[in-house]
Amino acid sequence: MSGKDEKLISLAHGAGGEKMEDFISEMILPALENDSGEISLSRLDDSSVLDDVVFTTDSHTVKPVFFPGGDLGSLAISGTINDLLALGGKPLGLSLAMVIPEGDSQKKIKELLTSAADTAEKAKVPITTGDTKVVEKDDIDEPIFTTSGIAKRHPLLDKNFESAGKRKTRWLSDDNLKDGDKIIVTGSLGDHGITVLSEREGYGFQGDVRSDVAPLHEVLESGLKVGGVASAKDPTRGGLANTLNEWGKKSSVGIEVEEEKIPVKEWVSSASEMLGIDPLSIGNEGKFVLSVESSKAEEVLEAVRATRNGKEAAIIGEVKEDIEGVVLRTEVGGKRILEMPVGDPVPRIC
Repeated sequence: MSGKDEKLISLAHGAGGEKMEDFISEMILPALENDSGEISLSRLDDSSVLDDVVFTTDSHTVKPVFFPGGDLGSLAISGTINDLLALGGKPLGLSLAMVIPEGDSQKKIKELLTSAADTAEKAKVPITTGDTKVVEKDDIDEPIFTTSGIAKRHPLLDKNFESAGKRKTRWLSDDNLKDGDKIIVTGSLGDHGITVLSEREGYGFQGDVRSDVAPLHEVLESGLKVGGVASAKDPTRGGLANTLNEWGKKSSVGIEVEEEKIPVKEWVSSASEMLGIDPLSIGNEGKFVLSVESSKAEEVLEAVRATRNGKEAAIIGEVKEDIEGVVLRTEVGGKRILEMPVGDPVPRIC
């Protein structure tokens, strides 16, 4: 039973952003604290590295489970593959564990499994193990998919770092940024979060309202072939604002980005304005943010744009040691601090 003064869990504790970061630092890390491996739990990257094996795990709870452009199955597989890729791994295999509410439709579960299998096949990463649990119908309202994945060090990573200059780690970790790096986003932002919200609430926003869910193996490999990529991250919960603030804090640098260069589709911008949501704080599921050695940035951009999921890629800013935090240069010529969000403004999107 909860005591009168007991602190309770809120949605914001699991939504990315500042409140989740505090929760992890104050409660989770002290309970599980260890520095095992080259990239350890305490560093709070999206994956860890043990004996050159990249490992990650994630639980996915999206409402509704089907939405334009994707579903719970494709989301779970894409998210785990992208987390492995973002640290510099070449995925080897995945697990899929399902918690299903009693009374759910077998047809629905089959559709979600087919989607998960199709997504894994496209990325050439097999689902090799898993688990199934069924719980009482009142305990959860929709299935929860938990996926884990392992990867080996990508064979292009060493060559990539030859042109990335001296870095803190030999992985694409959050703390690898340095002064002068260019910041690249591999496509338009906010598509996923606004699509799920629109489908959930029945807003009926105008435009090609579709999630960006996709595994990004081709996008990352195109950049690694060119070289100079120092860090990579998929801006899921908390969006671009959260990613850049995490990078700046862990790398002890400032970052300046230009608002007019950040790709945001018109329907995302219009919907965000109507709802009072910042599209830079909304989760994405088919985009990477890259920090790239300045001399290689244009070439990396060109290579990413040549891929299926990178056609809208853009260089949006630069790493600067002489500023603090993340600074957004606005379209009207002013500047404002792009703060880490408290949490993702759209819950249950991933």
